[in-house]
Amino acid sequence: MISLDPQQQAARDWFESLRDRICAEFEAIEAEAGSGARFAYTPWDREAEGLAPGEGGGGVRGAMTGAVFEKVGVNVSTVAGQFAPDFAGSIHGAGDDPSFFATGISLVAHMANPHVPAVHMNTRFLVTTRRWFGGGADLNPPIPYREDTEAFHARFRAACAPFGPDVYERYAKWAEDYFYIPHRGVHRGVGGIFYDHLECGDDAEFDRNFELTRAVGEAFLDIFPQLVRRRMGLPFTEDEREQQLIWRGRYAEFNLVYDRGTLFGLKTGGNIDAILMSLPPLAKWR
Repeated sequence: MISLDPQQQAARDWFESLRDRICAEFEAIEAEAGSGARFAYTPWDREAEGLAPGEGGGGVRGAMTGAVFEKVGVNVSTVAGQFAPDFAGSIHGAGDDPSFFATGISLVAHMANPHVPAVHMNTRFLVTTRRWFGGGADLNPPIPYREDTEAFHARFRAACAPFGPDVYERYAKWAEDYFYIPHRGVHRGVGGIFYDHLECGDDAEFDRNFELTRAVGEAFLDIFPQLVRRRMGLPFTEDEREQQLIWRGRYAEFNLVYDRGTLFGLKTGGNIDAILMSLPPLAKWR
């Protein structure tokens, strides 16, 4: 087992509690749709050379397939060890010392109805020679609705407001720049917020950045179920389903080519199924 200091333990406990509440809400949506779908949870240990089982930490992969959620994964992990030398230099604070600790939650939902937006949310706490929070959430509708986009952004604007008048604008711009597919020349969705390297040099900075990270998680839990319930009963055509499947191909391209979280998981001996849970169950390329 990994020995955790108070900050690490607090972050881990929060991510696990958020996971539990999100999964309960998603299961409630499935029940409303007449489905008995429930999450299946699979624990895993991080494997690395020279580490006994449990020494490198691990996580729990949560997955569900239902009438509303065609595929949703909600994963939590808490891992520690050393980055490979060729990867350490790309990680904040790991250039001189490759030791690391990371705990976080990662969520991707692909929906059965193309009128319901897919979504991604991730928040995390990392420790190298520095400590910082990062994360965000972005909405990925195959068929965009302006009112859904506005509601999603408004909820995260409200979450960011207590932390400064320009915080939302900076993080929304960061998401716009990050969730972009250069080889296609398109954004993968309608944006959201993204932030990284919120450093915790002392307890006060930790408390403030942890508070913002919790606000992001609460905002997601509040707004996304509202959007799902708004759209999940709408009829859709074969052409709209086709549009959804082609759009999913773009999503897969981003996650396999550009996504930092995917690379981090692969470079640190994470669980392959958990890392690639972001990929849609069906997609098309033409």
